[in-house]
Amino acid sequence: MTAELSRPPPLLRPRGSNHVGMRQFNERVVLQAIRQNGSLPKAELARLTGLTAQTVGLITTRLEDDGLLLRQERVRGRIGQPSVPLALNPDGAFSIGIKIGRRSADCLLVDFTGTVRQRLGIGYPFPDADSLLPALGRNMGILREGLGALGARLVGVGVAAPFQMGGWHRMLGLSEAQSSAWNQIDLAAAVQAMTDLPVSFAKDTAAACVAELVGGRGRDLKSFLYLFVDTFVGGGLVINSHLHSGLHGNAGAVASLPLQLAGGQGTPEQLIRQASLWELEQRFAAHGLDPAAAYDERALQAPFDTHTAAWVALAANALAHCVANGVAFIDPDAIVLDGSFCRPLLQRLIEQTVLALGNYNWEGMWPGTVIAGSTGPDARALGGAWLPLHANFAPDRDLFLKVGN
Repeated sequence: MTAELSRPPPLLRPRGSNHVGMRQFNERVVLQAIRQNGSLPKAELARLTGLTAQTVGLITTRLEDDGLLLRQERVRGRIGQPSVPLALNPDGAFSIGIKIGRRSADCLLVDFTGTVRQRLGIGYPFPDADSLLPALGRNMGILREGLGALGARLVGVGVAAPFQMGGWHRMLGLSEAQSSAWNQIDLAAAVQAMTDLPVSFAKDTAAACVAELVGGRGRDLKSFLYLFVDTFVGGGLVINSHLHSGLHGNAGAVASLPLQLAGGQGTPEQLIRQASLWELEQRFAAHGLDPAAAYDERALQAPFDTHTAAWVALAANALAHCVANGVAFIDPDAIVLDGSFCRPLLQRLIEQTVLALGNYNWEGMWPGTVIAGSTGPDARALGGAWLPLHANFAPDRDLFLKVGN
């Protein structure tokens, strides 16, 4: 193991007494440019960031000394001197992302490039706090111990969970007491009590949107509505390459979107009742089939496939309604649809949603473009893991400033 990788945690340390803030900001800008564009030579870094070649040279030397950057093989065969691309060092820093959902919890160990190094999962019908929280503590310990000497480079923990885990408890068959118990838990504080690492918290679908913004479609799209189909459907909103949280941190809360006009026929049904995997679970259970198949490839195999097809037809129509409303309000580059099911089912749902959009009148609007997300079931935990990486290495106080053209 090199000396660089056995140093203390790789927080960007101060460089003298003057202009420390600007130096650290510029270092973060360089790291972000490489994160967004891949390995780059110094000349290209200077062009992308607007920094002088001399400044970029000083910064990259410091970042190499800190073990955050690695030199790649020289690129030859071009005009002028061979260039040496610089890349993020995967072992430069690590974080732990935790997703707490209504059907499962996941702990991911993520490296400096955003690659998942290790995962630990826990399944359940509905989480019991008294058993789940200690299990999460044990899993965090396992992930940390597995790093060995590199554990010094673990910078934090990010937790992603619904704002109200006990929400829609009647749909899940929970009692008022079970719902209230979860809604009174401060998850960030509970996880913080189990570790000396800094802990951050985000709404689960917002965290999933962050994962897509940083490591997926967000590399090409500046503004998009993000829809994530899980036990309950949810979403997020990216505007000008930043996560838009809204006044209460609840922007993109599509689960509550009404599907009809309110009137004399009672309270309109919400998107959550037609475009959630909970509904597919109920279809399977009603026919004596394993509800957990909604989350894996069995959903497209006999005898599950007939019930899946009926759910897709219902969900696609509901999602098309959501897309049409989203396009009318925010005119996004695209609508990114993802979920915690298998990729073939995602593709089928997108195809049916696009067909359903053909039934809408698009006069006065640009038709919505629906594309597949690239992150999948790991999106929420991966987004949680990005929170401490952002806190230590991103160049601004907003979420994930995009460096580039």
